[in-house]
Amino acid sequence: MTGPAKNRSRLPVRGRETSSTALSDVRSLLGESPRRRDLLVEYLHRIQDRYGCLRKDHLLALAEELRLSGTEVYEVATFYHHFTVVESPVDTPPPITVRVCQSLTCAMYGGASLLAELEKRLSPAVRVLPAPCVGRCHSAPVAVVHQNPIDAASVDQVRRAVEQQAVTAPGPAAETLDPYCRDGGYKLLQRCQAGRLTRDEIIGALKDSRLRGLGGAGFPAGTKWEILRNQPKPRLIAVNIDEGEPGTFKDRYYLERSPHRFLEGALIAAWAIEAEAVYIYLRDEYAACRALLEREIAALEKSPPCTLPPLYLRRGAGAYICGEESAMLESIEGRRGEPRHKPPYPSEVGLFGRPTLIHNVETLY
Repeated sequence: MTGPAKNRSRLPVRGRETSSTALSDVRSLLGESPRRRDLLVEYLHRIQDRYGCLRKDHLLALAEELRLSGTEVYEVATFYHHFTVVESPVDTPPPITVRVCQSLTCAMYGGASLLAELEKRLSPAVRVLPAPCVGRCHSAPVAVVHQNPIDAASVDQVRRAVEQQAVTAPGPAAETLDPYCRDGGYKLLQRCQAGRLTRDEIIGALKDSRLRGLGGAGFPAGTKWEILRNQPKPRLIAVNIDEGEPGTFKDRYYLERSPHRFLEGALIAAWAIEAEAVYIYLRDEYAACRALLEREIAALEKSPPCTLPPLYLRRGAGAYICGEESAMLESIEGRRGEPRHKPPYPSEVGLFGRPTLIHNVETLY
């Protein structure tokens, strides 16, 4: 399924012609991927992962490929904290960035002094930045070397990780697809799809359980499903894993243990409301969870225990506001993560203008 992004022809902006080299770079990175507006944030990540930053010529080349104006691409790139936009190649940042969490918990455990010491003692070839909560409050203070979180960090630990080029987040020991299925995983979803349970029975059981949304608002989950069930098709599901509040890392905790329990919950929800697709929006700080979900979703799609709707994993870019549900929808659509006016509510006009069920991981788990 594709989002209804509109491709509009653009006249070249005077003085802003795209260089052939930059255009070649971007086309090579994008390959055969679809040129759609809703993939803009994903493509910005792809460029920065390759070149370490976002150069203006690459942004213009991306704009040309997506049939957007340079301004539209630039305003999105500069909105998110994890994107580094530079004027020219000489402004390219150092190859390694160390981010030191400055949330309340890390501050209580010496985050500010750790940041100051790292700025003084690390090589000038390393960029050291303060960062908002990285979702590891149980092991404060935390420093992240590129994508590798250092729990209970000290200057020596961070310096050693930099020297050893330890920049990849270690993978969690999560339950994989085969053990999950052996223990009865996806059996409930199979019963639903086989007609042994009805959609009304599932929604009724959820209402009787009095489960409430666990993202903060506490809205009854069964009532939310019932509302979506009565909305016109097509319908979508968006899973919000952009928990940025200090002290909040519950969704990461669940994902790192049993991602398929969460995925089965999302797929049962998709069956119950007859959703066309499931979009999973994961905060960029959770690099290990992203690798885990990419692997397990691929395994699920390769050996599906039942019929699957399309599952799309989307990557955040370090914007706290995207934890708000409508700002998350804007980000998935490839825009600045700015909250929408309500009403209408996402259950009526949500992702791509379609009725959208929004949950976090814990509720679906």
